[in-house]
Amino acid sequence: MDLVISSLQNPKIKEVVKLRDRRAREESGLFVIEGYRELKRALDAGRQIQTLFSCPEFFLGVNEDQIIHQCKAALHLKCTSAVFAKISYRDRPDGLLAMAPQLHLTLADLKLKQNPFLVVAEGVEKPGNLGTILRSCDGAGVDAVIVCDPTTDIHNPNVVRSSVGTLFTLPVLETDSRETILFLKERGIAIVAATPQASLEFTQADFKVPLAIVVGTEQYGLTEDWMKNADVFVRIPMFGVADSLNVASATTLLLYEVVRHRNLLLRQSPPRGE
Repeated sequence: MDLVISSLQNPKIKEVVKLRDRRAREESGLFVIEGYRELKRALDAGRQIQTLFSCPEFFLGVNEDQIIHQCKAALHLKCTSAVFAKISYRDRPDGLLAMAPQLHLTLADLKLKQNPFLVVAEGVEKPGNLGTILRSCDGAGVDAVIVCDPTTDIHNPNVVRSSVGTLFTLPVLETDSRETILFLKERGIAIVAATPQASLEFTQADFKVPLAIVVGTEQYGLTEDWMKNADVFVRIPMFGVADSLNVASATTLLLYEVVRHRNLLLRQSPPRGE
């Protein structure tokens, strides 16, 4: 008979609750992955799970046992619904939550393609926006996401949740702006700065070249370092009262414009052998 945790004072329950705090995540090197889709994408990407918490009362489907089986190397702890609701970050939990070791990549870990397509997010403040940017990057086929001078860490549980697990489907790393600018310049990767002050509309830029789309904070935009080093400045036209879009929405528009340009390039390329 499996032991079911019913006390909110259980040390493991206290440990996972502490991971809501960034300092606790940094000190422990752990973070939380909650949800069936998020856990499946983490496991499919080869991420290791340290501890798995489950509550069958919250299961939404019939495939949860497959996830539990994939986590067989982890400590598996079943919880009552009250305990699971305490550790969950969701209004409607689906009964699966895990603690996992963080993964920290560096610029040296990136394996760039011949025509790289990168996204740089500088100082994005809201975890939900950062997670949404990751989801859009996954959808648009971005090669890697570089989070510069982060005010919210990529292991924030709300980043994991709003990314719907795409945090695990592409390289995502944290570093500083100056190191990233040098990295891009040395490799001939064009820095495309998105700013409302640009004269060039984003649909008119050349996105077929090796590039990094750079977006800044919701309130202040890109810092002076990025503005000084940008090769191309683009703007999204605004026809209402607001002078800019939410950073995640703006990033998504820019990414799919890159996809459009590169699809045109593929159509225009002659077949091999000609």
